[in-house]
Amino acid sequence: MAQVKVTLVKSPIGRKPNHRETVKGLGLRKMNSSRVLVDTPEVRGMIRSIGYMLKVEEVA
Repeated sequence: MAQVKVTLVKSPIGRKPNHRETVKGLGLRKMNSSRVLVDTPEVRGMIRSIGYMLKVEEVA
């Protein structure tokens, strides 16, 4: 399955509560923390909602 690497590059402090919960849902905690996730429609939707705080890379 395809995978994506998601990195938190902006702080969730002061953001909307549902955006902060989405960051937690992706498994990101601190600034510059990264996770490799399976590329599913659910994960893509979460990435789309908080894309302004993330850096996303395709993993081969």
